[in-house]
Amino acid sequence: MYIRNLGAGLLCSALLITAKSKGPADRIRVAASVFQEIQGAKDKGIPDRLLEKANGIIIVPGLKRAGFVVGGEYGKGVFVVRTAKGWSAPSTIRVEGGSIGLQIGAGETDLILLAMNQEAVTQLMKTGVKIGGDIMGAAGPIGRQAEADTTAIPSGGLLAYSRARGIFAGIDLKGTTLRSDDNDNMQIYGRRVDQSDILSGKIRPTAAAQPLLSVLRRYFRANPQTEPPPRKR
Repeated sequence: MYIRNLGAGLLCSALLITAKSKGPADRIRVAASVFQEIQGAKDKGIPDRLLEKANGIIIVPGLKRAGFVVGGEYGKGVFVVRTAKGWSAPSTIRVEGGSIGLQIGAGETDLILLAMNQEAVTQLMKTGVKIGGDIMGAAGPIGRQAEADTTAIPSGGLLAYSRARGIFAGIDLKGTTLRSDDNDNMQIYGRRVDQSDILSGKIRPTAAAQPLLSVLRRYFRANPQTEPPPRKR
C-alpha cells in the first residue's frame, strides 16, 4: 500500500509540474492549433455533420498519461459552448483520473470531447462531473466527410476523440473527472467568475480567445438550433 501511495504521489507531482509549464492564455492558443491540425488532416478529423450539430466542445492539448505503479491522467484544457449569439468565451477546465484505453508507459494525448445536446453541456458544467458515471460517452466516428446522420449518439450526448503519436481516433473514455479551473479563469478574466457565466455568454471573450474562436467559426457551420440566421443585407 505504501509503494502504491508513493507511486501515486510521484505521478501526481510529475504531472502537475509538467502541466504548469504553460499559462492559461497559451493553452487557449495551443487548443486552437490542435483542433486546426486535426481537422486539417486529409480524410481525417471529426465529421463535418457532427460539428454542425454540436452544442459545445472541450479541447485538452497534451493530456499527460503515466503508468508508473498506478495509471492516470492529468491535463488542462478549454470548454466552449454555442449560445444564441454564437460561441461563448472559453472556460478553462481540469481533467483528472480515469483511463484512456490500455496505455503502458508515459506519453501525451490530445483529447477532444463533443457535447451533442444541451443536456451534455449542462452535465459537463457541473463541478467534478465523471464520464461514465454522471454522463455517458462513446467513441466518435472519424472522417471529415463520414456519414454522421446514422451515428449512434449516447444518451449522455458525449462523443470522445484522442490523438496520440499522430494517430487520431475515437475513444471510450471512462472514469475521467472534469472540473472548472477557477484560478486559471481568474487569470484570464482578471477577476473570479463562475464557469456558468462564461459559457452562457455573460462574460466577453478576451483577446487571447480570438485564435480559438476564429478556428471554431471556420470548422463549425451555424447550428440552427442555437444560432440565429445571418441578417439579410
